[in-house]
Amino acid sequence: MTKDQKKTSLQQRLQEKYRISVLDEHTLTEHWHLHLSGWGAIVVISTLFVLTLALFSLVILYTPIRNYLPGYSENIRQQLIVESARVDSIGTSLELQRQYLEIIKQVVAGEAHTDTVQSLDSMQIIMREQLLEAKQEATEEFIAQYEAMGTDNMQLFSNHRPAELSTTSFFTPVHGSVITHFSSVEQQYGVVIKVIENDNVVATLNGTVVYTNHEMSDVYTIIIKHTNYLSIYRGLKKMSKNVGDLVQMGESIGLTSSHNLEFELWKNDQPIDPEKLIVF
Repeated sequence: MTKDQKKTSLQQRLQEKYRISVLDEHTLTEHWHLHLSGWGAIVVISTLFVLTLALFSLVILYTPIRNYLPGYSENIRQQLIVESARVDSIGTSLELQRQYLEIIKQVVAGEAHTDTVQSLDSMQIIMREQLLEAKQEATEEFIAQYEAMGTDNMQLFSNHRPAELSTTSFFTPVHGSVITHFSSVEQQYGVVIKVIENDNVVATLNGTVVYTNHEMSDVYTIIIKHTNYLSIYRGLKKMSKNVGDLVQMGESIGLTSSHNLEFELWKNDQPIDPEKLIVF
């Protein structure tokens, strides 16, 4: 038999009709039958194979069976470890935020003592490092969830009636350009000002120095309590005032350092955007 004859014979067999019947074993009565050609049988078998494979894949992907796949359980474990670390980081940041606000309240009430109160500078730095670490580790989805959570928790500022911005005239503490703006959502309670080194830093209002701190070399912090406000100056090179000193608006309290100056303004235990009251 030649090659062409074999090919023709195969095509004929595939085109031939076949009858598949289901018979009763005892009576040989036909209950069901199906007519298929060779091509039809191939199509039916292929379809059944694809459907079976698809069903098997769905069972594996959407049932606990997938946990037994090589490498899958390890990925789940790593994800759980990462999420647990993020939750711990958020909890730490919120606790530091609570302590920071408590210290501000103590300063306003005149209950703060330099030998017992933890440095506001240290707490501010730790808070920012914690938030930065959490954001770097988070995925985009987790970042969105975390920021939404942060927004909800910071409602303690926005739920209160905003502090009334009176006609009080404020003296610009130092001239420079604001490089970081106020944002309670991001726990940025003041502004960061790019300054020239050895420039005078002055009191924004009349008041009394209630807190001073020397956190790092060439970096000082001064907090002044005014009649209705509290002002914080962070990043000074030298201080010319001490705790208990009375200061007048526009009076020098120190010099700028090579670092940027951070300035915060508080009223009724709430941080206020200094740029709404002062032109820098």
